[in-house]
Amino acid sequence: MSYPSKHHQDTNKNNMIQVIKTYPLATVISVLNNEPIITHLPLIYKNNELVGHLDQNNPHAELLKNNNKVTLIFSGPQCYISPSIYKTKQLPTWNYISVHLKGIVSEIKDTESIKQSMVEMTEFLEQPDHKYRLNHNDPDMEKYIPFVKGFKINITDWEGKFKMSQNRNPEDFELAKNELIQRNQVHLSDFLNTIL
Repeated sequence: MSYPSKHHQDTNKNNMIQVIKTYPLATVISVLNNEPIITHLPLIYKNNELVGHLDQNNPHAELLKNNNKVTLIFSGPQCYISPSIYKTKQLPTWNYISVHLKGIVSEIKDTESIKQSMVEMTEFLEQPDHKYRLNHNDPDMEKYIPFVKGFKINITDWEGKFKMSQNRNPEDFELAKNELIQRNQVHLSDFLNTIL
């Protein structure tokens, strides 16, 4: 891969897995008749596979099976970096962390396996406090399951895109990292208060 630049690529699979586990809402992309079909779904990583489920009425459900190809994007933190934060002269930029994956998707047809994947997803997402546990035999889930399609994706290609001002001197790199942390904490509250 020639883009982004080598210093903005991360080939460490453990770093990419950490992004997936920390930001599990994936942008799932398939293609049907040269048109992209895009859905946002939380996915759980396990043993080089991603497991998820969706409503059977979602048009994407028909593509998430039969060993179809799929592309996924997991987006981590991102923000504008002003030259004003640096100790040296720089230009404005945008820093971000994302993981792009490609894979082959197959349907999970067994109802018990779909239920188990939902229980495991809930356990993962409830970390670390586990204030709620989804019971495998919850009557509400029994009513919901007939309308759910489960799937798993075998990951075939990994791309880590970590644009974090790594090409700056160590002090400027740390300043950019701290800006990313601060902006993602402060601006989230302002953003949610504006739109909700």
